[in-house]
Amino acid sequence: MRKIDLQIAKKNLLNHTICLCKDNTCLFSDKKGISPMMDFINDNIDLNGYSVADLIVGKAVAFLFVKCNIKNVYAKVLSKSGKEILDKYHIYYEYETITEKIINREGNDICPMEKVVLNIDDAEIAYIKLKEKLDNMRNF
Repeated sequence: MRKIDLQIAKKNLLNHTICLCKDNTCLFSDKKGISPMMDFINDNIDLNGYSVADLIVGKAVAFLFVKCNIKNVYAKVLSKSGKEILDKYHIYYEYETITEKIINREGNDICPMEKVVLNIDDAEIAYIKLKEKLDNMRNF
């Protein structure tokens, strides 16, 4: 297990929303929500074995970590359902705060991406449904 990659990712999260590291290679994004991971997947970037530091990890992005074969995760905020996915797929994780659910940006409901995966338990199905939802939101 390359926990050194996780430590580097955590250190480099400072001015970004997400940082992925493996063998001294780091990828960053300043986009919010699941967009960074969806972009990496859509750009066919091989994230196998990477460690990730992310500001907010819910069930939706946890499924994307599974799809990409991420090995280690650090979350500033981790939802209980995100934790369940990381546990189920044996992904090592650390977190600062745990929460019942991820709230939308307006603060008045559950995150729309979390709603998409609420009753899903398969990473590939989750990815397909999340991609559809994100594409619909971007085309609005």
